[in-house]
Amino acid sequence: MDLVIRNANLPDGRLAVDIAIAAGRIVDIGKVLPIIGQTEIDAQGNLVSPPFVDAHFHMDATLSYGLPRVNQSGTLLEGIALWGELKPTLTQDAIIQRALQYCDWAVARGLLAIRSHVDICDDRLLAVEALLQVKKQVAPYIDLQLVAFPQDGLLRSATAFSNLKRAINMGVDIVGGIPHFERTMADGAESVKLLCEFAAEKSLRVDMHCDESDDPMSRHIETLAYHSHRLGMQGRVTGSHLTSMHSMDNYYVSKLLPLMCEAGVAAIANPLINITLQGRHDTYPKRRGMTRVPEMMAAGIDVAFGQDCTLDPWYSLGSGDMLEVAHMGLHVAQMTGQEAMQACFRSVTETPARILGLDGYGLEVGCHADFVILDAANPVEAIRLRATRLKVIRRGVIISESQAAHASLSLPGRQGLVDFRLR
Repeated sequence: MDLVIRNANLPDGRLAVDIAIAAGRIVDIGKVLPIIGQTEIDAQGNLVSPPFVDAHFHMDATLSYGLPRVNQSGTLLEGIALWGELKPTLTQDAIIQRALQYCDWAVARGLLAIRSHVDICDDRLLAVEALLQVKKQVAPYIDLQLVAFPQDGLLRSATAFSNLKRAINMGVDIVGGIPHFERTMADGAESVKLLCEFAAEKSLRVDMHCDESDDPMSRHIETLAYHSHRLGMQGRVTGSHLTSMHSMDNYYVSKLLPLMCEAGVAAIANPLINITLQGRHDTYPKRRGMTRVPEMMAAGIDVAFGQDCTLDPWYSLGSGDMLEVAHMGLHVAQMTGQEAMQACFRSVTETPARILGLDGYGLEVGCHADFVILDAANPVEAIRLRATRLKVIRRGVIISESQAAHASLSLPGRQGLVDFRLR
């Protein structure tokens, strides 16, 4: 055996178990395994989780905040306009360096799988080439999936569809779309049809920015579910954002959710971004925009949380911390029951792993030996504290370590120092 992790608490409730690893995979999980490892790690009752997974990100834009200028209004449309201004000045080297810096942040936070959308409306496909290089370079430690994303609209941009096909031929993994950004509702529906048919022909997955709007009549998710079902693509189609669902009437949603479930369409909410970009035209009461996460979960739909943006034209914050994303999602969705909070943890771990189709992910015998040891006893405590990632392990090898958070207090009226862990 290469490694044994002792005294680990697992997200599913298994306590103080040992995990044996050989050749980069889990070979045994149980109570007090024999001393067989060349290396042992005592988890000391801390939570050992499979790695965090970000199901929705934009790595081509990450860390570009302030270029060419700051988004003063903080709105989605100004962000899109800024990205349009920035694109002609982009260089491959700059995209690569910013993406690699973000990947370093990700590893330190136990984020080892990312699905990133990449804009294909620049005829140079410069960002595609850059992120394909990044994907190859980080493959030993991050599973990076790329989505061909027609940012300016498939039908609204004259070369978008041909560029999307070129990007797929270059090695991009997934077909993207943005139907609500087309010129008309009809064009949006037509773009969904064309993209789903292309993906079905190529046996590819689909992940569309869908109904990222406050307009309750933006209902392209219904069309996406229809074509997913029609083309037999169950389990390979995802609708991202779905913020219009926040504003839809309950009767229509009662029809929509079973259609999504029947079609096997997954959903990705982006709590940090959805609540800052949506509701901008409201006074009070003000809509926050995040889609109906608990209702979709109750209907049997896979729902993941995504980071979406970090320090880019749309968002001036972010750090690659998926526990921060889960923490915000939990609050916005009012998911404060014990099982609901557990579900929020799964929405940044096993659920997005399933949506991405990650092979060998999990904490069972035969899975890859990919773990995060967190300075917390259980998933709820991990979210509450945004717990320190004590160790990040990839294929049985430690690739990142951090010290547990401690504080030493010297207080009036108290004798001596008070030293304690912050948990």
